[in-house]
Amino acid sequence: MAGLTPPLLPSLADPESWRALWSLPFKTPFGAGLSPAASPAPADQTAAPSPFATMGGPLGEYMLDAWQRSVLFLDLLRQRGNEQAEITARPMATVLSFDHEVLVSGRSLPRPINYALSRIIPPAGVEVDPRKRPVVVVDPRAGQGPGIGGFKTQSEIGEALTHGHPVYFIGFSAQPEPGQTFLDVVEGQVSFFERIVAMHPDAPRPFAIGNCQAGYQTLMVAMLRPDLFGPCMVAGSPMSYWQGEHGKNPMRYSGGLLGGSWLTALVSDLGKGKFDGTWLILNFDSLNPANWLWGKQYDVYAGIDTEGERYLGFEKWWGDFITLNGDEIQFLVDEMFIGDKLTRNQIRASNGTVFDLRDITSPLIVFTSKGDNISPPPQTLGWVLDLYKDVDDIRAEGRTIVYCMNQKVGHLAIFVSAKVGAKEDEEMVRLMDLIDCLPPGLYELVISPAPEAQVKAGGPAWHSRFEMRSLDDLRALGRNSVEDDRAFAAVRRMSEINHSLYRTFLQPWVRAVATPQLAELMFTANPLRLSYTLFADTNPFMKGVAKAAAEVAKARRPAAADNPFLAAQKAVSDQIIAGLDAFRDLRDRMVEQSFFAIYGSPVLQGALGLNLDQPVRELPAVSPQKRAFREKKIAEFHGRVAEGGFNAALVRSVLFVVAAERALDERSAHALNEVRQRLMQLPIDAFKALVREQFYVLLLEREGAIAALPRMVPEDGTRRELLDAVAAVAGAAGSLPPAERQRMEALAAALEVAAPKPPVLTLAADNTAAPEAGWQASPASA
Repeated sequence: MAGLTPPLLPSLADPESWRALWSLPFKTPFGAGLSPAASPAPADQTAAPSPFATMGGPLGEYMLDAWQRSVLFLDLLRQRGNEQAEITARPMATVLSFDHEVLVSGRSLPRPINYALSRIIPPAGVEVDPRKRPVVVVDPRAGQGPGIGGFKTQSEIGEALTHGHPVYFIGFSAQPEPGQTFLDVVEGQVSFFERIVAMHPDAPRPFAIGNCQAGYQTLMVAMLRPDLFGPCMVAGSPMSYWQGEHGKNPMRYSGGLLGGSWLTALVSDLGKGKFDGTWLILNFDSLNPANWLWGKQYDVYAGIDTEGERYLGFEKWWGDFITLNGDEIQFLVDEMFIGDKLTRNQIRASNGTVFDLRDITSPLIVFTSKGDNISPPPQTLGWVLDLYKDVDDIRAEGRTIVYCMNQKVGHLAIFVSAKVGAKEDEEMVRLMDLIDCLPPGLYELVISPAPEAQVKAGGPAWHSRFEMRSLDDLRALGRNSVEDDRAFAAVRRMSEINHSLYRTFLQPWVRAVATPQLAELMFTANPLRLSYTLFADTNPFMKGVAKAAAEVAKARRPAAADNPFLAAQKAVSDQIIAGLDAFRDLRDRMVEQSFFAIYGSPVLQGALGLNLDQPVRELPAVSPQKRAFREKKIAEFHGRVAEGGFNAALVRSVLFVVAAERALDERSAHALNEVRQRLMQLPIDAFKALVREQFYVLLLEREGAIAALPRMVPEDGTRRELLDAVAAVAGAAGSLPPAERQRMEALAAALEVAAPKPPVLTLAADNTAAPEAGWQASPASA
């Protein structure tokens, strides 16, 4: 058979012949001269004919370029495969770009978990202040290893270090501990936050950031121990799993069309109790087949000279596959993804404690994006509608909820994009203390470019406003109808039935035939794993690639940018992408229509035992203890209308004025913080309590609260100082709008003091307001 091999085709039995073929363009007359090291063939040796020898002009130039790019791309896949094999061989594989040291290993806990708490070591030249609020980044365990929260310098971790905060990281190893459950992970992380709080006794409580799956996981930790947490930010974290929009978000239908969670149990049983995380990644990839099957690879092939490093950097994390215990993933699918029980208060801790988001006393920050088809805004924000009937209900609970909406980035960009790191992440870190002091309510954090003068003066590059929102604003983002919820409730019931049937009739047989060898074969033969391992050096057919790529690199000659064949190549690629996008759109429409045709049927719903006359989703009840406590606090606030001195009067007056526009400018908030430090001299916890108290007093009796100010500040000189301080805070954002100006005048009339002239302010480098000459402010208010 070897004698039948054409001279120009490599022998499968001889990998070195592949290298010979790849190097043809550099040993032939056409390739001669492309590399300084190249030399013509000796006179007594016949050179093999080059495939490009008879070509010239743009076609020959393009063919050589395409050939070289193919070799370099193949070598890039080889490096990718080697990289994947190397990182998955580590016990604790992480792509963090920051040095770190492990402080607490979860393996030492009474119920061992494969998580660990690490301290991020600041890079050279970066100083952190242990008295500043610690920042804790928790990475998602959803198929890949940890480190995505600190994947780049401009990231959640990088921004926190830049602002001088101590930073901690909660990551995990590739293999779970034997018998580890999801609740073990949640309850075990309480000890991590206890350690952080103990290390920073003089600092405010930590700012916790949970990415994707780690978002609801971190909030569950905060539900158990709210006293350990400051503001909590969840980025791209699905909380209300049933929610979405028709024509979008097809992933939420997959559980129903697969018949429920029995398939999860089958895969875990075939894996001898382990669930391969690559299946979760494949679910993500399949949402965008154009990018998965073609676009991602084509972009690297087309830009092979510049895109290789970026591609390998990302693939190092994307291919860092991990496993979960079968019981862990089964809990997530049954209780959360299909059951949607988290925001219904239907999940309990090991000791019986109900996980209730309303128990978190710290501000909750939601970072979401309209371009995210994994965790769309209806899922990341739908929990607010699940738990509260209106904004007054949020305020009555004393809760502060802030959301920030990006208009276009996808799911992964929320965690890995340098642009997101330089904008949203920076603002969240910079404003965390201000968010902690916001009055109760629902706000949208709106970020816009800062004025050029502010940036030139050394101030922040972005300007933020906290705009008050209602629940109708969240409903406008997308919300299931009653019929939609009933269809998902039918899926939950069907899943319970199918899972019970599987456990009764099939599971014993599956576990009997699932040998360790079969489990290992399933992991090895996973199509996503194979896309890496087939191109690694462990494949004998890849042995000549590295040498050939080195020769190509020496003789690299890219085609000119205006080569018409490059344009044709791009046009072909665009057609492939358009075709795959059309397939995706058709598939998603069919999936959605099939889902509602099956589970939206009243006949099936009735057969599954659903009560068609009763709403599926109702607001969780407020316990009698909480209701009695709320009524007691309201009565107390009614009795405090005329209580308090200068500090209470100042906070009340500022809230009265700035709330006129239903927004709080960050510059006003910074100015108020300056007043807190210089004039009130209050610690942040006492100030937070004062803000909440005065906000409630205004909410309950606004007119009476303002009329009572003269009794709280009886001296004329102090009233003047109070009004000047309010003017400085309210005017920190610039000239007062008409509504705020009217309230300043009403405030001056109540205090019987002449209203100050509108201040003309400049912005200092530290973003605090500084009055210009011509407006005399008291030293306390400047």
